[in-house]
Amino acid sequence: MALEPRASALPKIPGALKFYQVASIITGVLLLLLCAEMIFKYGFGLELELGGAYGFLAFVPSGSVAAVNLSIGILVVHGWFYVVYLFADFRLWSLMRWPLTTFILIALGGVVPFLSFIVEARMAKRVRAYLAEREARDAEKQEATH
Repeated sequence: MALEPRASALPKIPGALKFYQVASIITGVLLLLLCAEMIFKYGFGLELELGGAYGFLAFVPSGSVAAVNLSIGILVVHGWFYVVYLFADFRLWSLMRWPLTTFILIALGGVVPFLSFIVEARMAKRVRAYLAEREARDAEKQEATH
């Protein structure tokens, strides 16, 4: 038998879902930027420089960045935001009381390109459907007692 969220957790779930959705989209976009950066760096030998000798924003040969290295910046920001994404994942997962495999699937969304967008849409649909069904069930119970 699958576990259901506790009654005390129900008011927290919509906020946890919104936090997860925002974190998922930001992490997905950063992951796509990171993939593009890796293609430029390892495929073409270029890094993204901000405010260097070649202008405000320019691709320069790897290892020759003299100003702000945006390639490293994208890597670091994605890494740290992935931690936020995992926290959002854990919060939603624990409130919904899903199996561990669901947590792992959601966590993979932050490291597999495009997966965060797909998983986010499915999890949001799943949570909203559960909340609607639970609300209808609770309303039925209340009506039966009156």
